[in-house]
Amino acid sequence: QTVKFMPTVFRHAMCNEAFKDRPFVDQCRALRGAGYEGIEIAPFTLTADPLDVSPAERRGYREIMAGEGLTFVGLHWLLVTPLNLHVTTPDAALRERSWQYVWNLVDLCADLGDNGIMVFGSPDQRKTTGGATVAEATRYFVDGLARIAPHAGNCGVTVLVEPLPLCLANVVRTLAESAAVINEIGNPAIQTMFDVHNTADETEPHEQLIERYGPQIRHVHVNEMDGGCPGAGDYDFVPMFRALDRINYQGWISLEVFDFETSPDKIANDSITYLKRKAEEAQA
Repeated sequence: QTVKFMPTVFRHAMCNEAFKDRPFVDQCRALRGAGYEGIEIAPFTLTADPLDVSPAERRGYREIMAGEGLTFVGLHWLLVTPLNLHVTTPDAALRERSWQYVWNLVDLCADLGDNGIMVFGSPDQRKTTGGATVAEATRYFVDGLARIAPHAGNCGVTVLVEPLPLCLANVVRTLAESAAVINEIGNPAIQTMFDVHNTADETEPHEQLIERYGPQIRHVHVNEMDGGCPGAGDYDFVPMFRALDRINYQGWISLEVFDFETSPDKIANDSITYLKRKAEEAQA
């Protein structure tokens, strides 16, 4: 007798940078009103130097999210501010300062919510610089992640190595390279994620990639290949949702768009409506 499993119930979140000019409580209300269950925060939207957010302010943000019925998903765009951070530079002092900053962001993530993720994209702060080769820069990246992994694990935070295409950065470009980093470090606090916009260098169908690396994919960013709103382009989300359903994906479907000309409210509402429809099609 064939057993019919219940389809995966996808949880939807949105990155907050589209709403960055609004008070945080208004951001949360807009997202919850649109139907999102979670919020992903870009640290630079909180203050110029995110580490300046005081313990009391961190508790305040946490209380606002809870009060508005949202779950804190985690952080992304980790190293936009402050300026002059770089985690793969051959300058040992700058590299040490930058990794210490990431260490402290782990604490911020843990203070804002339980079991948060940190999406480590930050292309400008991780691509080769100062004459380092790709191999040397990758080694600095792996070593830095390995150092913060125990701290992240102790804090209940998972750091996600985001593959970035060559047009953005040349250190860890594909899910295969990200998986190699994860396997070398061997700590469950270091995992990866899938971002539609950043798959330009992948050569296999996305559903195959999701199934192959499913055990290490802890987060999904949805957008069009050009970074636009889901539904504004021609990306087919149905195979992606089907693959996520097959692996019983339990993480977030988090909207991250780079279209800041459109009203954030329209982006939020139109995108979740479109994505939920595609998820239903995938499970029909």
